[in-house]
Amino acid sequence: MKSTSVNVGRWLGALLGLLLVGDALMLMADGLFSLGVTLPLAAGLCAIALSFAWPRIQRWLESRPRRRRLWRAGWTAFGAWALSVAVFWVVLARATADVVTAEAPSAIVVLGAGAPNGVPSPTLLTRLDLALEQAARYPHVPVVVSGGTGFGGHPSEAQVMGDYLRAHGLAAGRIVQEGRSTSTDENLRFSRPLLAARGIGVSAPVRLVTSDFHTLRARWIARHAGYTRVQAVGAPTPLYVRYNAWLREYFAFVSGFVLREF
Repeated sequence: MKSTSVNVGRWLGALLGLLLVGDALMLMADGLFSLGVTLPLAAGLCAIALSFAWPRIQRWLESRPRRRRLWRAGWTAFGAWALSVAVFWVVLARATADVVTAEAPSAIVVLGAGAPNGVPSPTLLTRLDLALEQAARYPHVPVVVSGGTGFGGHPSEAQVMGDYLRAHGLAAGRIVQEGRSTSTDENLRFSRPLLAARGIGVSAPVRLVTSDFHTLRARWIARHAGYTRVQAVGAPTPLYVRYNAWLREYFAFVSGFVLREF
């Protein structure tokens, strides 16, 4: 009976590993290489390797008690980490954007989300479409698109975003491109002088356009960057990249805390 349950567990582990690897490879084929994609790929490969090497691992563990203790400690640590991710996801799922008031913004700032090979990522497309809605609602305010150059060189995210907005009818004169930033913190800090050049200070109401999972951290970072009247609206994240994005956001929160971005 024990042998049967072990074999079932091995095959389930291999199946889970294949699903994780397949999901990661599909997203990487679309040009997505974030931590939320590469970490599941590594986890999937490990699950497949463990399922096929399990008998040898068991023999190796049985040779010395200390190895078994370390093995259990490692799995305990992994379980604690997985639990922390689950708790974070629950909090993230319940987090909402600021209640948007009737106060019109002085500017709209659209945060980048990847443009591999000069093509907006699925997440970025939802942000840009939401930005168009916001721009139509407030037709006299500038729209700042923020994002630098990623792997592979030009064009910058800001250029790709600006091109998309212009192609969908937004007047070129309203679009301000910030093409140096590589993080949310830089998005907001590098946008400040561009806004100031148009007479919009940090005390003016600013509407951030980002993804639903990103609104909480974006608001915190914006306030830490000096913006005093900031609201965030979140575009829905496509289902097939949602949990990868949430996993990346987990590490982004940890990184932001360590780097004191909020």
